[in-house]
Order: sequence, then structure tokens, then C-alpha cells
Amino acid sequence: MPQVRRARRPRRLCSEHVAQEPWQCFNGTGAARRRAYSDPCRLLAKHHETYHRADFVHSLAVANESVSSADDPRVQQTVDADGKPLIRISGTWVLRSLLPQAAQLRRRLLACARETNAQWDLRGIQTLDTAGALLLWRSWGRRRPQLTLRAEHESAFANLSPVPAPPPPRQARDAWEPIVALGRNILSLGEQAAQLLVLAGYLFLDLLQLTRHPTRIPWREISANVYRTGAQALPIIALVGFLVGVVLSYLSGKQLKAYGGEIYIINILGVGIVRELGPVLAAILVAGRSGSSMTAQLGVMRVTEELDALAVMGISQTLRLVLPKVLALAITLPLLVLWCNAIALIGGMLAANRELGISYGQFLHMLPPAVPIANLWLGVGKGMLFGVLIALIACHYGLRIKPNTESLGTGTTDSVVASITVVILVDAAIAVMFSSVGL
Repeated sequence: MPQVRRARRPRRLCSEHVAQEPWQCFNGTGAARRRAYSDPCRLLAKHHETYHRADFVHSLAVANESVSSADDPRVQQTVDADGKPLIRISGTWVLRSLLPQAAQLRRRLLACARETNAQWDLRGIQTLDTAGALLLWRSWGRRRPQLTLRAEHESAFANLSPVPAPPPPRQARDAWEPIVALGRNILSLGEQAAQLLVLAGYLFLDLLQLTRHPTRIPWREISANVYRTGAQALPIIALVGFLVGVVLSYLSGKQLKAYGGEIYIINILGVGIVRELGPVLAAILVAGRSGSSMTAQLGVMRVTEELDALAVMGISQTLRLVLPKVLALAITLPLLVLWCNAIALIGGMLAANRELGISYGQFLHMLPPAVPIANLWLGVGKGMLFGVLIALIACHYGLRIKPNTESLGTGTTDSVVASITVVILVDAAIAVMFSSVGL
């Protein structure tokens, strides 16, 4: 009996197949593809999706063509009611729209710009960027013609046509200006001297308090400042002192040799270095090295508001910051003066031996009689006075610094200049007052 084959029942569209994306049906290889093609649900979804995707791409292309044709930059030359040339600019004048037809638009604009009395109407421009404004500006010959445009497009052309700044008004020169500036500087100097005197007064009161309470003396701060201002300054002072002694001995020896007075080189070196050059040279080096460091340290504390924190906690700034620096320089600078004197005399002795033939024993034997002991004490005393003045000036300018970096640099520079100036002025005054001592 012939076998009757049963007709297969059509497969229903299950929710799983409908929810699955059509491109997911054709991913994979081998059995996965065969299952996809054998599934009528997936084939139907594939053809349906392909049809709608093609329809969407076609609609998008048509829309883009219509939009791009409507937004293309256009230049139209007409005549207004008065018979004058009228050039209408419309469309989207941005870089993306200008690139395909930039050369053609430039030629068109240059041709329209030859009409000197033409009126330009830019109100039809929908979007304008810098590229579009620059293209129009260059076609106009970098000058603005008669035009009408939207208010939001005014800034694009305003940036391309800067208005030159008017020259500053000339001020009448005041004949009294130099005198006024001199008086202002004198008043500023008097104010600085008064503030420095106030700082010295606070320092004196702190010293009186420490005499009654010796346990409050800041020994650690004083020791640290002695090391920084004294021990670390020995190499540079030795180098400079040695070179100054050599130069002074060579120059003086040349002159003395011409008159047969070579032996007097010992007197010149001894009195000149011990009395004047040693204290002044050491003080100038310390003012440039340690004085600037003190001012910068206090200035940084002002910038970082550490000085304000000390004031809030009730800690005296002069006791913890100024007093250790002043005492340290008052101790170290006289010792540095002695160190500078010794090294400078050694340099002068070496140069005198080489240039004038004076032996080392003769130089050392004749040096004490040539230099009275009063010159040595005068030089050491000047070193102590210079140390106190340098520390006070450095701390004064450091405490005056404002909380900004510019004031920090200016204050440090002014501190060094003021310290060196005061050292030279005080040395000149002492030289005049003690001119009859030790000579």
C-alpha cells in the first residue's frame, strides 16, 4: 500500500523570531546560516527590513539634496528702486558649504565688488562663520561697503575691521615734577627710617624681656642662623678676599717699585685691608647672600600666611623671627671680617713675594708694627654694626612684603640695595669720625 506523505504544517511566527533582528539571522556560518534560510519567519523579516532600509536611504538622500540646494551660498545682482546696483547674498555661508564652490563664488564676488556704489544686502544669509565673513571681506578689498545685514552677523565683520585706538592725550609737562618726585622720595625715605626705628624698638623691648626670662631665648633659631650666615659663607668670602688681596698687592707694588718703596706694601695692605676693605667686603657679601635670604624667607612666610598664623597664636614675630637673625649676624659678621682679613693678607703676601721679592717671614714680622691694634678693633666693631644693620634692614623689608610674588621679588631687591647703600654710608661716616684713630 502506497505511503501517503503528510503535508507539513506551516511554522507560526513566534514572538522569539519576530523580536530577533533580521541581520542576526544571517550571522555565523554553516548550520547557523542553513537554519536562518530554512526559517520563513526570518526570511520575511529580512526582506521587510531590506525594503524599509532602502526606502529610508532614498528618502534621506532626497532630503539632503533638497536641503543642500536650498542652503547653498548664492550671489544675485539686481537693481533697486533707485536704479542702483543691489547685490543680494543668501544661503549658508559656512566653510562646509563654501568649499565645493569657493573659486566660483570668489570670482562672482570680485565681479560684483567692481561696482563701487553697489548696495550689499546680507539679510538673506542664514548662517555665517569666520570663513564666509573672510571671503566677503577680501572680495570687498578689505574695506566695508554699503551693506545691510543682521544684527547677529555684525560681530563677524567687526573683528575683521578693527578701529585704530586713538592716540593717548598729550599731558602737559609740569616744571615742578622733578622737585615733587624728589620730595616724594625724601618722604618715603623718612617713612622707611621711622618704620625701621619702630622695629628696633620692638627688638629692644624683646631683649629686655629675655634678660628677665632667659629660658625664653630662642637658642635653636640663633644657632641655625649662625650656621647659615657664618659657616656657609666662609668659602665665598675666602675666595673674594684672596683675589682682592692679590689684585691690591700687584697694583700697589707696581707704583711703589717705581719709587723704590717696595717695603711699604706691608703698610698699605695691612691698614687698607684690616681697617677698610675687610669689613666692607665682608658686609657687602653678607648683605647680598644672607640679607636677601632673610628677606625672601619672611616674604614667603607672608605669602603663605604664616606670619598671620603667628599673630593669631599670639607669638611675637620679632622674638621668633627678627631677634635670632640680628643676633646671629652680630656674632658672625665680626668673625667673617677677621676671616676675610686673614685670607686677603695671605693673598697680598703671595703677590708681594712674587712681584717685589719680599719674603714671607719679613712680611709677617713687619705687619704688626705697621698696623696698630686700634685698626683691628675698629674693623671688628664695624663688622658688628654692619651685621646688626643688615639684619634689621632685611627683616624690615621682609615684613613689608605683600602676599604676592611681584612684591616678593621687589622687596628682596630693595633689601639688598638698601643694605649695601647703608653699609657704604656708615663706613664713610665712621672713616671721617675716626680718622685720627690708629693712623
